Amino acid sequence: MLGQMFNPAANARAIREGLALLRTHTRLIVEMAKEDLAGRYRGQILGSAWVLIHPLAITLLYLFIFGVVFAQRIGGTRELPLDYTTYLLAGLIPWLTFQGAMTTTVNAITSNAALVKQFVFPIEALPARDVASSTVIWFVGIISTLIYVVATQHVAMATWVLLPVLLPLELLAMIGTGLLFSAIAVFVRDLKDFINLFCLIAMFLMPVFYLPGWVPPIFKPLMWVNPFTYMTWVYQDTIYFGRIDHPAAWVVFFIGSPFVFAWGVRLFRSTKPLFSTVL
Repeated sequence: MLGQMFNPAANARAIREGLALLRTHTRLIVEMAKEDLAGRYRGQILGSAWVLIHPLAITLLYLFIFGVVFAQRIGGTRELPLDYTTYLLAGLIPWLTFQGAMTTTVNAITSNAALVKQFVFPIEALPARDVASSTVIWFVGIISTLIYVVATQHVAMATWVLLPVLLPLELLAMIGTGLLFSAIAVFVRDLKDFINLFCLIAMFLMPVFYLPGWVPPIFKPLMWVNPFTYMTWVYQDTIYFGRIDHPAAWVVFFIGSPFVFAWGVRLFRSTKPLFSTVL
């Protein structure tokens, strides 16, 4: 079973088929994401402005708690070039994006039973729609972070040009995870609660609010086994350090993202014929 998961031919085929499906239905996914975002706030006074206000408010809340209340003084050295706020944001924004995708895609199939039972509808677009909606957090947060660094640290790093490379890789991982979770949730309805609990805990098992050196050695394995730690390090290298400080994390992220996408496509494809019966 484990060997099948890492079968190069099967995974390569799944990646090709998954990407082809996404390309075919890109317009549908984008339009559905727009409708999803607009529908969340339809009829409210501020309307679609909440699309920007919500991620900004969450980011500012974390900044206040960890940057003001638990103020940490770092920066100004080669090892830690920028301030604590930048360090926090560099790891927090990609995690909040991924977290948003996980908590919504897990319900993508179970909450759209009517669409699932329509044989002509490409139901793979449902998790992809939720992932597309979550990218608003990425764009708002990353752009705000870069503006903050330029305005307060008076520096712009050459590694920032890597951000357009990191986003597609994170999208691959998010879509793959969304396909995995949405398919499993059809059969295991408790999964959404497990995901919510995991998201609450996982944030504190990765070096977002603290430096790895602050962690007692006995607890460091918890940080290393968390797959999101490696995504965090890649973004911190790009935004905060301005250099490849964690080369192993880049290898894990660049190889792991396509693998997760392939696994999601394969599991979704194999369980898809059972969805309408179970729902």
